[in-house]
Amino acid sequence: MLAWMRDLTTRERRTMVACFGGWSLDALDVQIFSFVIPSLLAIWHISTAEAGELATITLLVSAFGGWIAGALADRIGRVKVLQIAILWYATFTFLCGFAQDFNQLFVLRAMQGFGFGGEWAAGAVLMGEVIRDQYRGRAVGLVQTGWSIGWGTAALLFTALFAFLPEAIAWRAMFWIGLAPALLVFWIRRFVEEPELKARRTEPVRWTHLFAALKPPYLSTTWRVAMMVTGAQGGGYALGTFLPTFLKTERHLTSVGTGGYLLVLILGAFCGFVSGAYLADAIGRRSTFLVSAIGSLVLMLIYMLAPLSNEMILPVGFVLGYINLMMFSPMGSYMTELFPTAVRGVAQGFCYNAGRGIGAIFPALVGFLAAKLGLGNAIVVFSGCGFGLMIVALCLLPETKGRSLQSLEAAE
Repeated sequence: MLAWMRDLTTRERRTMVACFGGWSLDALDVQIFSFVIPSLLAIWHISTAEAGELATITLLVSAFGGWIAGALADRIGRVKVLQIAILWYATFTFLCGFAQDFNQLFVLRAMQGFGFGGEWAAGAVLMGEVIRDQYRGRAVGLVQTGWSIGWGTAALLFTALFAFLPEAIAWRAMFWIGLAPALLVFWIRRFVEEPELKARRTEPVRWTHLFAALKPPYLSTTWRVAMMVTGAQGGGYALGTFLPTFLKTERHLTSVGTGGYLLVLILGAFCGFVSGAYLADAIGRRSTFLVSAIGSLVLMLIYMLAPLSNEMILPVGFVLGYINLMMFSPMGSYMTELFPTAVRGVAQGFCYNAGRGIGAIFPALVGFLAAKLGLGNAIVVFSGCGFGLMIVALCLLPETKGRSLQSLEAAE
């Protein structure tokens, strides 16, 4: 299954390593918050609605961060923007550990969002342009597995820190560890080069370039892709943000038990990322999306509503993680194959992060609705809406498997 990696050039491999590391550490820093929510509810006595606001502000601001980073990637380069984004989100994740109240954490989480959105925007374009057509789907998809690695690392840190440290210190230590991604920048500066397609651009890119993807002939594709990503991100965030809290408050698991259950789900997510990477090249990007979206809807309903014991939801969690996270493997390659080089950075940055920004509202809505319907039912309502929206959007989008990037330049 990995024989194709021997055919990659040194440049392709180094780019994969850089983006894999960036995405893994990005996930680590962002997922930390979902694990500290129960502590904030207990120590600061905030409500689930306020916890939802703290989750949403990072994702909402990340939409603007990714959009701006995509435009900057077209202007100053993919690699430079990638480094800036990693340093930015690592710094503000670290500072979150020093917050003294809700308002301070709200501001720091908002600032973290700029870097969180920018990292994917720059890294996805970088990968899509460096990896050759025949391997793009699986290479970009395998890099997406970094999300499960970062998520799993956050779960392990949560289990270890909360087992050995007082809760009042443990949640802060989770954020302090978020400074680690800054070390990756030194490696990127030395070993990762700018893509040749970007390097050949010599014309200036002005501020109006921010809106290039919102004009013909790209607008029609842009809004459809943004709608697809909104469904994927909204459904995923509605499910994942409050899942540790759901397991602790409604399933009555301990902190260690919650971490263990989530690790099983994350293991499934890792396998799903890998499967999605290969399926994207085997059956196509669009078909992979559909399998994942429909499967996520079904498994989410079983996990949240079926009368299963805690022992039974453990294997169901593995399958849920597997089918749900599969949808993110083809996203980078799919968007790369929809837009030409001149607007690729800003188009991918806008589509992915507009979807993330709108999807960011879902955790806040879950938090508000939980007071009336209960947390489990609120998660079902909004994650179901998200996956349903994704399915509708996919009916309006084309397949891009095997598409050459040079063909997009010719068409333009």
